[in-house]
Amino acid sequence: MDTSAIFTQEPSEPGSVRREATAAILAAAERVFSRGGFEAARMAEIAAEAGLPKANLHYYFGTKERLYAAVLEDIVTQWLDAAAEWIVPERHPAEALSGYVRAKLADARVRPGASRIFAGELLRGAPLVMPFLRGELRRRVEAMGRVIESWSARGLMDKVAPAHLFFAIWAMTQTYADFDVQIRAVLGEDGAHEDETFAAATATVTALVLKGCGVHAAA
Repeated sequence: MDTSAIFTQEPSEPGSVRREATAAILAAAERVFSRGGFEAARMAEIAAEAGLPKANLHYYFGTKERLYAAVLEDIVTQWLDAAAEWIVPERHPAEALSGYVRAKLADARVRPGASRIFAGELLRGAPLVMPFLRGELRRRVEAMGRVIESWSARGLMDKVAPAHLFFAIWAMTQTYADFDVQIRAVLGEDGAHEDETFAAATATVTALVLKGCGVHAAA
């Protein structure tokens, strides 16, 4: 498998046609990859899901590997953008960490397939995303870690190991996507009380994070 194309952009094409086509393909590919994983997915199935000719997929993305890489890039970019919005020095940690937890849980709720695709990639050894994990993701975590450390230095929260805090937040929030079947089995969920379930999940995870970090109330 050629992994050199991971997180690279295709040459841009003027107008809205390319944007609309690539958005439709990425959304369809995310649904197909989340159902059966990378190996089971077929370009013809993705094309049918997108309502486009199979030739369009090859025109915009070339191969299934490149399309899969583009889907992963889209997923991780959105996650990192959400983190960058909340984990900033200007925010109080109570606001920032609560907002970040809400954003992650909302993403798990409305876009569960994204988390499952990413988890599947990691479980198969991350052949496509390892350079990204060791590069951009590490840099982002280190940058956010400095924000966490600054809050601790200002007495706004206890001193914690930032990377492990993020690991814990990711684990607690993404479990609602990756292990949705288990959660529904335990809670007896049939979808009728989904709003109530997610409200309880948000309140619980937020409390665990804030109390576990010893976050002081904002003035």
